[in-house]
Amino acid sequence: MTRHESYLPVSVNRIRLVLALGITQIFAWGSTFYLPAVLAGPIARDMGWSLSSVVGGLSWGMLVAGLCSPIAGRLIDRRGGRSVLVFSSLMLSAGLLVMSVASNLCLYYLAWSLLGLAMATGLYDAAFATLGTLLGERARGAITGLTLIGGFASTIGWPVMAALESWIGWRETCLVLVLVHVLVGLPIHWLAVPKPLDAGRGSAPEAQVALTLDHGSRRLFWLLAGLLTVIAFVMASLSVHLLTSLQQLGLPIVTVLAVGMVIGPAQVVARVLEFSIARHLHPTWSARVGVLVSLLGICLFIPGVPWLAFVAAALYGAGNGILTIARGTLPLALFGAEGYGARMGALARPMLLAQAAGPFAAAFVLSGRGASMMLVLMAMMVGVALCSSLRLPTEPVHE
Repeated sequence: MTRHESYLPVSVNRIRLVLALGITQIFAWGSTFYLPAVLAGPIARDMGWSLSSVVGGLSWGMLVAGLCSPIAGRLIDRRGGRSVLVFSSLMLSAGLLVMSVASNLCLYYLAWSLLGLAMATGLYDAAFATLGTLLGERARGAITGLTLIGGFASTIGWPVMAALESWIGWRETCLVLVLVHVLVGLPIHWLAVPKPLDAGRGSAPEAQVALTLDHGSRRLFWLLAGLLTVIAFVMASLSVHLLTSLQQLGLPIVTVLAVGMVIGPAQVVARVLEFSIARHLHPTWSARVGVLVSLLGICLFIPGVPWLAFVAAALYGAGNGILTIARGTLPLALFGAEGYGARMGALARPMLLAQAAGPFAAAFVLSGRGASMMLVLMAMMVGVALCSSLRLPTEPVHE
């Protein structure tokens, strides 16, 4: 029996756990990352603020999340994920409550500061770390299943928030989301997430992030961090600017919207294939495939040909779906379950900071050099990530 297995719970119902965390991931992503897409316009119009100031709240929240994520990962290692995820539900509720009464930008950005704490303690990285703490090396299938459910966050969140906003207004929509987190999300985290048998053991040193590793393994850890950070930068940039870029390339708005609708289903299909067909492959190979497919998709966007854009969207979405899973499974496969939460927190920091900075940097290129140049630069960055992925081993480096 390994040291990690010594503190696994006696029994973990994996299906129930994945379903529970999948539901709360939909709540968390819908209330943070996907919220401005629906509410930013109404907030800006109602308050007389610039749209960029309103959307900038999300970037500020990601910055806060990036700074706090390593602490969240270490806490999950030491105490298990339940208390950290419960805290995320409380911060989501508090942040949305402050947003609902915000009368100036200071209060609005305070709300996003609280939501940033919630993102650090409640989005995929925290959920992956929780699964790793509870399931150890067996967490790969659970991580894939979690991303399958969480992938519906925008599909469910956008229309629900849009309907609520048109019915009762943006402030009341925030209050409804507060009730969802207090009455549904928090109880799910408290009741459905088990507590590891030796949670609170307090034996996981901060140095455990890269540090129980030798010099070569630490270099591998930072190589992985760089790869995932580059991918996060590109994906965040394109999530904001892809449709605008396709319009600049001359595609009709109806075609652009149809192309955008292909990405979500492609992510889900790729995750299903990863779960059913590629689950026996080492996650390194899945990551390489994901990066390569994403690169092909971005390159096919550049000509601005309508039928190619549909193919590109399918490839880009599929690659993004695979890479979301690799973000959780690669650190587990390469470095093991011991200290997994701390490593996920350390990896999340540069990724979240890249997600905060990416859309601003891409907007600068898009406005100054045009859509083609932006897409070429994104493709070059993903090409660098592909070269980096070839240096990743297909065997674990932990003992």
